[in-house]
Amino acid sequence: MSIHLGRADAFMASHARVLDRRRFEAVTTDSDAARQAINRGLDAYRNPDGGYGWGLEPDLRAPESQPGAALHALEALADAGPATSPHATALLDWLNSVTLPDGGLPFALPVSDPVACAPFWVHADPAESSLQITAAVATQAHRAARWDESVRDHQWLATATRYCFDAIRRIDEAPFAYVLSFALQLLDIASDTHPEASELLDHLGQFVPRDGAFAVVGGAEGETLHLLDYAPEPGRPIRNLLDSKAVSKDLDRLEQGQLQDGGWAVDFLSYSDAASLEWRGYVTVGAVAVLRMNGR
Repeated sequence: MSIHLGRADAFMASHARVLDRRRFEAVTTDSDAARQAINRGLDAYRNPDGGYGWGLEPDLRAPESQPGAALHALEALADAGPATSPHATALLDWLNSVTLPDGGLPFALPVSDPVACAPFWVHADPAESSLQITAAVATQAHRAARWDESVRDHQWLATATRYCFDAIRRIDEAPFAYVLSFALQLLDIASDTHPEASELLDHLGQFVPRDGAFAVVGGAEGETLHLLDYAPEPGRPIRNLLDSKAVSKDLDRLEQGQLQDGGWAVDFLSYSDAASLEWRGYVTVGAVAVLRMNGR
Protein backbone atom coordinates (compact mmCIF):
# COMPACT_ATOMS: atom_id res chain seq x y z
CA MET A 1 0.00 0.00 0.00
CA SER A 2 1.12 3.57 -0.62
CA ILE A 3 -0.47 6.89 0.25
CA HIS A 4 -2.41 8.92 -2.29
CA LEU A 5 -0.42 12.16 -2.44
CA GLY A 6 -2.89 13.88 -4.75
CA ARG A 7 -5.74 13.37 -2.29
CA ALA A 8 -3.52 14.60 0.53
CA ASP A 9 -2.75 17.75 -1.46
CA ALA A 10 -6.46 18.33 -2.11
CA PHE A 11 -7.20 17.82 1.57
CA MET A 12 -4.61 20.42 2.53
CA ALA A 13 -6.08 22.90 0.04
CA SER A 14 -9.60 22.43 1.41
CA HIS A 15 -8.90 22.06 5.14
CA ALA A 16 -5.51 23.37 6.27
CA ARG A 17 -4.20 26.78 7.25
CA VAL A 18 -1.71 28.46 4.92
CA LEU A 19 1.28 27.79 7.19
CA ASP A 20 0.69 24.04 7.05
CA ARG A 21 0.02 24.14 3.32
CA ARG A 22 3.46 25.70 2.92
CA ARG A 23 4.99 23.04 5.18
CA PHE A 24 3.29 20.38 3.07
CA GLU A 25 4.65 22.00 -0.09
CA ALA A 26 8.17 21.95 1.35
CA VAL A 27 7.86 18.27 2.30
CA THR A 28 6.53 17.17 -1.08
CA THR A 29 8.51 19.41 -3.45
CA ASP A 30 11.75 20.15 -1.58
CA SER A 31 11.30 23.73 -2.79
CA ASP A 32 13.45 26.54 -1.44
CA ALA A 33 10.60 28.96 -2.16
CA ALA A 34 8.25 26.88 -0.01
CA ARG A 35 10.75 26.85 2.85
CA GLN A 36 11.12 30.61 2.72
CA ALA A 37 7.33 30.93 2.65
CA ILE A 38 7.11 28.93 5.89
CA ASN A 39 9.17 31.60 7.62
CA ARG A 40 7.01 34.38 6.19
CA GLY A 41 3.86 32.50 7.16
CA LEU A 42 4.86 32.65 10.81
CA ASP A 43 4.79 36.44 10.80
CA ALA A 44 1.01 36.57 11.21
CA TYR A 45 1.36 34.86 14.60
CA ARG A 46 4.31 36.91 15.84
CA ASN A 47 4.00 39.47 18.64
CA PRO A 48 6.11 42.60 19.22
CA ASP A 49 7.73 40.93 22.25
CA GLY A 50 9.34 38.35 19.94
CA GLY A 51 7.07 35.50 20.96
CA TYR A 52 4.15 33.91 19.13
CA GLY A 53 0.45 33.52 19.86
CA TRP A 54 -2.82 34.08 17.96
CA GLY A 55 -3.71 30.39 17.71
CA LEU A 56 -0.43 29.10 16.32
CA GLU A 57 -1.10 26.37 18.91
CA PRO A 58 -4.59 25.46 17.65
CA ASP A 59 -6.11 24.92 21.09
CA LEU A 60 -4.60 28.11 22.54
CA ARG A 61 -6.22 30.88 20.52
CA ALA A 62 -5.55 33.88 22.75
CA PRO A 63 -3.28 36.53 21.21
CA GLU A 64 -0.46 36.75 23.75
CA SER A 65 2.86 34.94 23.38
CA GLN A 66 2.96 31.46 24.91
CA PRO A 67 5.49 28.62 25.24
CA GLY A 68 3.07 26.36 23.35
CA ALA A 69 3.11 28.72 20.39
CA ALA A 70 6.90 28.93 20.58
CA LEU A 71 6.95 25.14 20.16
CA HIS A 72 5.05 25.38 16.89
CA ALA A 73 7.08 28.36 15.70
CA LEU A 74 10.37 26.55 16.25
CA GLU A 75 9.01 23.42 14.57
CA ALA A 76 8.15 25.51 11.52
CA LEU A 77 11.57 27.19 11.58
CA ALA A 78 13.19 23.75 11.67
CA ASP A 79 11.03 22.55 8.78
CA ALA A 80 12.07 25.62 6.79
CA GLY A 81 15.77 24.79 7.03
CA PRO A 82 18.20 25.48 5.52
CA ALA A 83 16.28 28.74 5.04
CA THR A 84 16.56 30.75 8.25
CA SER A 85 14.44 33.45 9.84
CA PRO A 86 15.62 36.87 11.03
CA HIS A 87 13.24 36.46 13.98
CA ALA A 88 14.75 33.32 15.54
CA THR A 89 16.98 35.17 17.98
CA ALA A 90 14.09 37.34 19.18
CA LEU A 91 12.02 34.22 19.85
CA LEU A 92 14.75 32.70 22.00
CA ASP A 93 15.21 36.03 23.76
CA TRP A 94 11.50 35.94 24.58
CA LEU A 95 11.77 32.35 25.82
CA ASN A 96 14.66 33.42 28.02
CA SER A 97 12.53 36.22 29.47
CA VAL A 98 9.77 33.83 30.61
CA THR A 99 12.03 31.01 31.81
CA LEU A 100 11.72 30.34 35.53
CA PRO A 101 14.71 30.45 37.91
CA ASP A 102 15.29 26.67 37.71
CA GLY A 103 15.72 26.89 33.93
CA GLY A 104 12.35 25.47 32.93
CA LEU A 105 9.41 27.00 31.11
CA PRO A 106 5.93 27.21 32.62
CA PHE A 107 3.42 25.03 30.79
CA ALA A 108 1.53 28.23 29.96
CA LEU A 109 1.45 31.88 30.90
CA PRO A 110 -1.80 33.58 32.01
CA VAL A 111 -4.40 33.50 29.24
CA SER A 112 -6.15 36.82 28.65
CA ASP A 113 -9.13 35.42 26.75
CA PRO A 114 -9.96 31.73 27.30
CA VAL A 115 -12.44 31.47 24.42
CA ALA A 116 -11.73 28.28 22.44
CA CYS A 117 -8.68 27.50 24.58
CA ALA A 118 -8.12 24.06 26.08
CA PRO A 119 -8.57 24.10 29.87
CA PHE A 120 -5.14 22.57 30.45
CA TRP A 121 -3.62 25.74 28.94
CA VAL A 122 -5.95 28.11 30.78
CA HIS A 123 -5.46 26.54 34.21
CA ALA A 124 -1.70 25.95 34.05
CA ASP A 125 0.41 27.33 36.89
CA PRO A 126 2.67 30.04 35.42
CA ALA A 127 5.02 29.78 38.41
CA GLU A 128 5.79 26.06 37.98
CA SER A 129 8.28 24.67 35.48
CA SER A 130 7.04 21.94 33.15
CA LEU A 131 9.36 19.27 31.77
CA GLN A 132 6.70 18.49 29.16
CA ILE A 133 6.66 21.91 27.51
CA THR A 134 10.34 22.70 28.11
CA ALA A 135 11.45 19.45 26.46
CA ALA A 136 9.01 19.95 23.59
CA VAL A 137 10.21 23.50 22.87
CA ALA A 138 13.88 22.60 23.32
CA THR A 139 13.52 19.66 20.92
CA GLN A 140 12.35 21.93 18.13
CA ALA A 141 15.05 24.47 18.97
CA HIS A 142 17.70 21.75 18.60
CA ARG A 143 16.15 20.83 15.23
CA ALA A 144 16.27 24.46 14.12
CA ALA A 145 19.85 24.70 15.41
CA ARG A 146 20.90 22.26 12.70
CA TRP A 147 20.46 25.15 10.28
CA ASP A 148 20.73 28.30 12.37
CA GLU A 149 23.78 29.07 14.50
CA SER A 150 21.91 31.90 16.23
CA VAL A 151 19.67 29.23 17.75
CA ARG A 152 22.50 26.79 18.39
CA ASP A 153 24.57 29.35 20.30
CA HIS A 154 21.76 31.01 22.25
CA GLN A 155 22.01 30.78 26.04
CA TRP A 156 18.35 29.86 26.38
CA LEU A 157 18.89 26.54 24.59
CA ALA A 158 21.75 25.59 26.91
CA THR A 159 19.71 26.57 29.98
CA ALA A 160 16.59 24.68 28.91
CA THR A 161 18.55 21.60 27.88
CA ARG A 162 20.29 21.46 31.25
CA TYR A 163 16.96 21.82 33.09
CA CYS A 164 15.52 18.94 31.06
CA PHE A 165 18.53 16.67 31.54
CA ASP A 166 18.41 17.18 35.30
CA ALA A 167 14.65 16.57 35.44
CA ILE A 168 14.90 13.46 33.25
CA ARG A 169 17.65 12.02 35.43
CA ARG A 170 15.26 12.19 38.40
CA ILE A 171 12.51 10.17 36.68
CA ASP A 172 12.17 6.84 38.47
CA GLU A 173 8.77 5.63 37.26
CA ALA A 174 6.88 5.76 33.98
CA PRO A 175 5.88 9.40 33.42
CA PHE A 176 2.79 10.83 31.72
CA ALA A 177 2.77 9.82 28.05
CA TYR A 178 3.44 13.30 26.66
CA VAL A 179 6.26 13.91 29.14
CA LEU A 180 7.91 10.64 28.09
CA SER A 181 7.41 11.34 24.39
CA PHE A 182 8.87 14.84 24.47
CA ALA A 183 11.73 13.81 26.75
CA LEU A 184 12.68 11.00 24.36
CA GLN A 185 12.56 13.36 21.39
CA LEU A 186 14.82 15.84 23.16
CA LEU A 187 17.39 13.23 24.14
CA ASP A 188 17.47 11.84 20.61
CA ILE A 189 18.17 15.17 18.91
CA ALA A 190 20.44 16.44 21.71
CA SER A 191 22.60 13.32 21.48
CA ASP A 192 24.17 14.86 18.36
CA THR A 193 25.84 17.51 20.50
CA HIS A 194 25.54 16.32 24.13
CA PRO A 195 27.05 12.90 24.98
CA GLU A 196 25.09 12.92 28.25
CA ALA A 197 21.87 12.56 26.26
CA SER A 198 22.74 9.02 25.15
CA GLU A 199 23.03 7.83 28.75
CA LEU A 200 19.71 9.47 29.63
CA LEU A 201 18.09 7.92 26.56
CA ASP A 202 19.03 4.48 27.88
CA HIS A 203 17.60 5.50 31.27
CA LEU A 204 14.21 6.38 29.75
CA GLY A 205 14.29 3.31 27.54
CA GLN A 206 13.13 1.21 30.50
CA PHE A 207 9.74 2.92 30.26
CA VAL A 208 9.23 2.29 26.52
CA PRO A 209 6.95 -0.73 25.87
CA ARG A 210 7.83 -3.27 23.18
CA ASP A 211 5.24 -1.92 20.73
CA GLY A 212 6.35 1.66 21.43
CA ALA A 213 2.80 2.87 22.17
CA PHE A 214 1.90 5.00 25.20
CA ALA A 215 -1.73 5.30 26.28
CA VAL A 216 -2.56 8.87 27.32
CA VAL A 217 -4.03 8.50 30.79
CA GLY A 218 -6.83 11.02 31.25
CA GLY A 219 -6.98 11.82 27.54
CA ALA A 220 -9.71 11.15 25.00
CA GLU A 221 -10.94 7.58 24.64
CA GLY A 222 -8.30 5.65 22.72
CA GLU A 223 -5.81 8.53 22.73
CA THR A 224 -2.37 7.01 22.19
CA LEU A 225 1.11 8.21 21.36
CA HIS A 226 2.72 5.86 18.85
CA LEU A 227 6.41 5.23 18.33
CA LEU A 228 6.53 7.30 15.14
CA ASP A 229 5.35 10.29 17.17
CA TYR A 230 8.63 10.33 19.06
CA ALA A 231 10.94 8.29 16.79
CA PRO A 232 10.05 9.40 13.25
CA GLU A 233 13.53 9.49 11.71
CA PRO A 234 15.30 6.32 10.56
CA GLY A 235 18.87 5.85 11.69
CA ARG A 236 18.49 7.88 14.87
CA PRO A 237 19.71 6.69 18.31
CA ILE A 238 16.18 6.42 19.66
CA ARG A 239 15.41 3.67 17.15
CA ASN A 240 17.87 1.46 19.06
CA LEU A 241 15.27 1.29 21.85
CA LEU A 242 12.66 -0.12 19.47
CA ASP A 243 12.12 -3.45 17.76
CA SER A 244 12.41 -3.14 13.97
CA LYS A 245 9.21 -5.14 13.52
CA ALA A 246 7.38 -2.66 15.76
CA VAL A 247 8.68 0.21 13.61
CA SER A 248 7.52 -1.51 10.42
CA LYS A 249 4.11 -2.23 11.94
CA ASP A 250 3.71 1.38 13.01
CA LEU A 251 4.64 2.60 9.53
CA ASP A 252 1.88 0.33 8.20
CA ARG A 253 -0.53 1.84 10.73
CA LEU A 254 0.35 5.37 9.70
CA GLU A 255 0.19 4.56 6.00
CA GLN A 256 -3.22 2.97 6.38
CA GLY A 257 -4.47 5.97 8.36
CA GLN A 258 -5.11 8.14 5.32
CA LEU A 259 -8.86 8.76 5.11
CA GLN A 260 -10.99 8.97 1.99
CA ASP A 261 -10.83 12.78 2.03
CA GLY A 262 -7.03 12.55 1.75
CA GLY A 263 -6.10 13.63 5.27
CA TRP A 264 -5.30 11.99 8.56
CA ALA A 265 -7.37 12.19 11.75
CA VAL A 266 -6.38 12.96 15.33
CA ASP A 267 -7.38 10.88 18.35
CA PHE A 268 -7.31 13.73 20.88
CA LEU A 269 -9.90 16.36 21.73
CA SER A 270 -10.00 19.69 19.90
CA TYR A 271 -11.55 22.68 21.60
CA SER A 272 -13.01 24.61 18.65
CA ASP A 273 -14.16 23.99 15.09
CA ALA A 274 -11.14 25.92 13.86
CA ALA A 275 -8.77 23.77 15.89
CA SER A 276 -10.36 20.57 14.56
CA LEU A 277 -9.56 21.62 11.01
CA GLU A 278 -6.12 22.97 11.85
CA TRP A 279 -5.04 19.87 13.75
CA ARG A 280 -5.99 17.63 10.84
CA GLY A 281 -3.91 19.75 8.48
CA TYR A 282 -1.03 19.71 10.95
CA VAL A 283 -1.05 15.92 11.43
CA THR A 284 -1.43 15.33 7.69
CA VAL A 285 1.81 17.21 7.05
CA GLY A 286 3.46 15.16 9.76
CA ALA A 287 2.17 11.84 8.43
CA VAL A 288 3.35 12.52 4.89
CA ALA A 289 6.74 13.75 6.11
CA VAL A 290 7.30 10.66 8.29
CA LEU A 291 6.22 8.21 5.61
CA ARG A 292 8.44 9.83 2.98
CA MET A 293 11.53 9.91 5.21
CA ASN A 294 10.97 6.20 5.90
CA GLY A 295 10.68 5.27 2.24
CA ARG A 296 6.93 4.72 2.10
